[in-house]
Amino acid sequence: MKVFIGIDGGGTKTAYIVGNDKNEILFQTEGKGSSYRESSINEVLENIRKTVDFCLKECQIEPKDCLGMVIGLPCYGESEKEDNEIDRKMKLIFNDIKYRVVNDVEVGWAGSLNLSDGVNIVAGTGSIAFGRNSDKKTARSGGWSTFFSDEGSCYWLGRRTMEYFGKEADGRLTKGPLYDVIMNHFNIKNEFEFIDIAENEIIPYRDKVAEVQKLLFESAKKGDKNAISLYDEASYELYLIIKGVVKQLKLKGKKFNWSYSGGLFYAKEFVLPKLEQKVSKLGGKLVEPATTPVMGAFLLAKEEFYEMD
Repeated sequence: MKVFIGIDGGGTKTAYIVGNDKNEILFQTEGKGSSYRESSINEVLENIRKTVDFCLKECQIEPKDCLGMVIGLPCYGESEKEDNEIDRKMKLIFNDIKYRVVNDVEVGWAGSLNLSDGVNIVAGTGSIAFGRNSDKKTARSGGWSTFFSDEGSCYWLGRRTMEYFGKEADGRLTKGPLYDVIMNHFNIKNEFEFIDIAENEIIPYRDKVAEVQKLLFESAKKGDKNAISLYDEASYELYLIIKGVVKQLKLKGKKFNWSYSGGLFYAKEFVLPKLEQKVSKLGGKLVEPATTPVMGAFLLAKEEFYEMD
């Protein structure tokens, strides 16, 4: 039996799939996040090693019988020094399995577009886009840094949600459902209690900042105009990221498919319509994601290593 492993490492969780050459899933699970800038390279790779061992044991498969594995990691490809360290340690950890490490945006593209040409925008904890044209040239845009980039992501919106709560609380913005949603969620009676909660329980943790976006979604569904305007801003920022890939690949004016992945799109009713409208002017046609990013990693593994058998 020809077996492959796909791994999609995100900022808050990592998904694993073991499947065969017929695209039948033998086992899948989730583990800890794989952002080594949030923890360390050693910790991330050790978590991956343990979970891969667990997956193979559950399938009763020896490592040497796995034909190949693709691992999508946040931040990979952004630092030659860190990439070299990851590659060196990966060779020691997985000496019985052929593997390839890519940036997690590539597995998002592979899953959403089923390895076909086009552009995929990822908006989860962070934001980034990846695309490939008919000449097999690839490009990415966005995702430079948590501090000065990741526009339109859940983290970016989480920060803006806290900003807008403060503005609704002190009169700079008209008070709407967002104010009550946050007051009730954190069970506070005085607005200024939120400062202590934010500084000590939310801001130090990237995943918790990103989770605040869920409160924005709840507020938008209740009609908060300020919340809806933030999603409009996010749509524009994601459009710019897609446009960056389109420009690099010289796709403007040509017909191309584009799709999406990431947790932000649980709120897609507030994001996709305006994003689709803008990208269509570049020649883009929105297609629903064909499958998940982790399945994209599996498909990349199959594409990369199938002929090596």
